Amino acid sequence: MTINQGFSKSEEWLVIGKEDLICFSLQRWNFVYQRPQHLMSRSAQERRVFFVEEAVTGQQKPYLEIQPYTVTTGNDAQIWVVVPHLPEGLSDEHRVAALQILIDGLLISQEIKDYVLWYYTPEALLFTRHLKPHAIVYDCMNELSVFQCTNPQLCALEAELFQRADLVFTSSPSLYEAKSMKHRDTYYFPNSIDLCHFAKARTALPEPDDQKHILHPRLGFFGVLDKQLDIELLAHIAMARPEWQLVLIGPVVGINPEHLPQHENIHYLGAKEYQNLPAYLAGWDVALLPFVLNELSHHISLNKTPQYLAAGKSVVSTATTDVVQVYGEMQLVQIARNADEFVQSIEQCLMEKNAEEIERKRDQFLAEMSWDQTWKQMAMLIDAVTAVVRSGLQVLLISNSVSSLRK
Repeated sequence: MTINQGFSKSEEWLVIGKEDLICFSLQRWNFVYQRPQHLMSRSAQERRVFFVEEAVTGQQKPYLEIQPYTVTTGNDAQIWVVVPHLPEGLSDEHRVAALQILIDGLLISQEIKDYVLWYYTPEALLFTRHLKPHAIVYDCMNELSVFQCTNPQLCALEAELFQRADLVFTSSPSLYEAKSMKHRDTYYFPNSIDLCHFAKARTALPEPDDQKHILHPRLGFFGVLDKQLDIELLAHIAMARPEWQLVLIGPVVGINPEHLPQHENIHYLGAKEYQNLPAYLAGWDVALLPFVLNELSHHISLNKTPQYLAAGKSVVSTATTDVVQVYGEMQLVQIARNADEFVQSIEQCLMEKNAEEIERKRDQFLAEMSWDQTWKQMAMLIDAVTAVVRSGLQVLLISNSVSSLRK
């Protein structure tokens, strides 16, 4: 498999101007700070960014809520978070029509004329097909075919998005392998790392109040607690080693909280702010990636793994495809293929020898990972596409001017 992955440092690109960027996402801006937030925050350093969330229902009349959020990356730029509000009970047809009117209103009210459309969800095509951007980007984070049973439209909409998109980005090797056969300009950009932010966990940080009473050894996980989490594995670890303490950080989504395993040595601390995660990581002995092995986790995002490694933590993961390919083969992460092996791998991490050599190997790997560099390479590709559009517009304007002089 040959992967399109950025550029060599010797390549130079002509960059002419910066269009506004309109991003469509099902994920809320303030939900979990992940790939969309990292990339859009960096994009906002050089252009206006409008982050359009999924619509909220319950209002009598449709309207747009537009709120500025200051991002701390770089020069404290602003992201404009756009939330469509719709009445309840709209038919699919009326919902799409209302959203289209609201998006048209956004372009008018904010004087958005030259722009790039960035999709995290193909569903947004339903109300944006009519728009005329300078470029279309599809940043693919999931294999949507596994969700086809819940929304039969998804695969058809994604196929249409492949036809319309100028660029397709993927977050994992397996997604690249799947999507590169559907679009020739597909690039693999792995989830990167705020190295300095998570490296704080290697220093002595004040212990958070809700964690400091928990005994050691601590095994930690942060992220969304959803159907991708192997709750049976967590229960097995808790019962196999009652002296180990499992610390789980994150919101519960899509599953009944009562179905989560309840043991004295499992601690659910809820969602935490992104800036506070290093303080929790600093107090863990081993970090976990306890994901189920099924279609949902086959293309699972890898953003947690480099964050754990940057914090200087040993990591144990189930054998999800991309974690094995990217981290397991380089022996940066312990891979466990069943529950007993998972427990044994944790034991090995707790007794880890040659810690300095292992940490040096992790740091060498992480040195090439940066959200700043990732965005720079993505922006170069976008600028290459939009430069062609701009040159075409300039030719058209000149042609029209000449024609008017001849009349």
